[in-house]
Amino acid sequence: MKSKSPLLIIFVTVFVDLVGFGIIIPLSPYLAKHFGASGLQIGLLMSVYSLAQFIFSPLWGRLSDVYGRRPILLMSLLGSTLAHLGFAFASDLWMLFVARTIAGLFGANISAASAYIADVTDSKSRSKSMGIIGAAFGIGFILGPAIGGFLSEWGLQLGTQPPFGIGFSALGASLICFLNFLFACFRLPESLPKERRNLAKKKVGRLH
Repeated sequence: MKSKSPLLIIFVTVFVDLVGFGIIIPLSPYLAKHFGASGLQIGLLMSVYSLAQFIFSPLWGRLSDVYGRRPILLMSLLGSTLAHLGFAFASDLWMLFVARTIAGLFGANISAASAYIADVTDSKSRSKSMGIIGAAFGIGFILGPAIGGFLSEWGLQLGTQPPFGIGFSALGASLICFLNFLFACFRLPESLPKERRNLAKKKVGRLH
């Protein structure tokens, strides 16, 4: 592959997925105090993101087989942008749950991201390129809580009303997603040939 831009976009996409999970971890005490949430509610709020990812990841993978990797990845980035933005401006606990669920839904793009890498690499370079996803997972999981803590502290210095305060970290995640979305619009080509998409559509049609 001549350009490394697509792999960079895939890296940032998966990285933000894991950051989206981790940024809420250091916010737990603030969420409990600000929204009057119980320990159980905070635990559910943290887990609903991963649950949505688990449920919807196979669906995004199947849709990327039918409609192509590019539109699915672009949709997931734009959806994640809006979901994190919703979390940043949430004024009630139920809004946080809705925002986290939607963020998990659109963050369930690992299957499409993996398929993209498989499309654009040969057998010799595939394992090395797949390592990008593993690296993004690790770095995102490590830095997510740190980013969440740093941005929330900064946000509290700027103000207490949304999107500042504890929602500032989600605003940062939203900005990263949006910038990656814009970059992908111009630098992420479709990787799945039209013939394979048509074949996948026929297979889906037979199931109905």
